[in-house]
Amino acid sequence: MKNRKVSLYIAMSLDGYIATEDDSLDWLFKTKVDGDAGYEAFYKPVDTVVMGNRTYEWILNEMKGTFPYENKKCFVFTSKEKQHSPYVQFVHEDVKTFTRRLKEENGGTIWLVGGGGIIHSFLQNNLIDEYIITIAPVLIGKGIPLFQPFDQEIDLELKEVRQYAQFAQLIYARKSS
Repeated sequence: MKNRKVSLYIAMSLDGYIATEDDSLDWLFKTKVDGDAGYEAFYKPVDTVVMGNRTYEWILNEMKGTFPYENKKCFVFTSKEKQHSPYVQFVHEDVKTFTRRLKEENGGTIWLVGGGGIIHSFLQNNLIDEYIITIAPVLIGKGIPLFQPFDQEIDLELKEVRQYAQFAQLIYARKSS
């Protein structure tokens, strides 16, 4: 299936951070959630995962060497030379060129996992089709922001608002031009 979409599915604190300055997500797991906050329904049509190298390294460290996306195509953007692994292809390419090519291939949803740097690159090039942002009921004061300043205005359309216990999930789609 072509006409694939790039979806940003991520959680943030109420004050807009996706992690503390030392990459901790402890603040996120302190609040009880109902079920999986829609994760399974989101994840099922995903066949491709895209992330930055810092997020990839964090996942490996937190998962103690196991990789949670083994059954998906996974691309990690990095400026460092690395050998592909059985589960990951490292990308040294412009995000716009890479994403256009990926969207031309048959497949399902492309999940932009994070972190802040790669999200910023996708925003700068207006490559995100869907934003699924879960807001945690916490203010952490400082850390890694979900959105860094960028050079354009991107119009979105609110599609849905969901509540999972104390979490609010906002679903937006990029408006067609």
